[in-house]
Amino acid sequence: MLTVLNVPNTLTLLRIVAIPCFLILLEDRRYGQALAVFVAAGLTDGLDGAIARLTHTKTRLGAFLDPAADKALLVSAFMALGFMHEVPRWLVVVVISRDVMIVTGYFMLFMMTGETMEVSPSFWGKLSTALQLLAVTVVLVSLMSPSLGGDAVEQVVFPMSGLVTSIAGLQYMYRGLVWLHRSGLDGSGRGATPTDASLPEDDGDASRRASGWRHQ
Repeated sequence: MLTVLNVPNTLTLLRIVAIPCFLILLEDRRYGQALAVFVAAGLTDGLDGAIARLTHTKTRLGAFLDPAADKALLVSAFMALGFMHEVPRWLVVVVISRDVMIVTGYFMLFMMTGETMEVSPSFWGKLSTALQLLAVTVVLVSLMSPSLGGDAVEQVVFPMSGLVTSIAGLQYMYRGLVWLHRSGLDGSGRGATPTDASLPEDDGDASRRASGWRHQ
């Protein structure tokens, strides 16, 4: 129990608890407090991962809980701001569609192979999360002070966030298809063993692993 409820996982749980608080403050038009809660929740995103790496306290729960908390926070924020017409609806659709695609694809791969795919964050995934956090933060700042943000948000932050989020979604889709191909799934629906089905970091590792497997 103590291993699971360590400092990084506790920070992640606090980020999840902050979501309804943020939405209530946003609905009450208390934008300053909503911004404070959102920024604090965003800071815990980087803090929990750093603490887990430095203290060697990574857990399986944290590996699933941390990205789930990120998606819940950002999707909730974009949906709320979309209903308030502060964020363009096309961007809300892009953000939600990418996350739905990732979750659905992960579930489908598990159902097809019986194995779980280990998904490591990519550069584009991290950049899309950063841009989404920036977009929400700038919108909240502009709600507090209309003279700030404005055109810069619509002309730069929103398009960049949408573009990078789309690229990240396509990259995760490609990773899933590559993993499915390398897992050895055949027409009988039988997948490979957990060792063979893990997603390699690069083509060189894949070739060396495949060569070793053939000589066994």
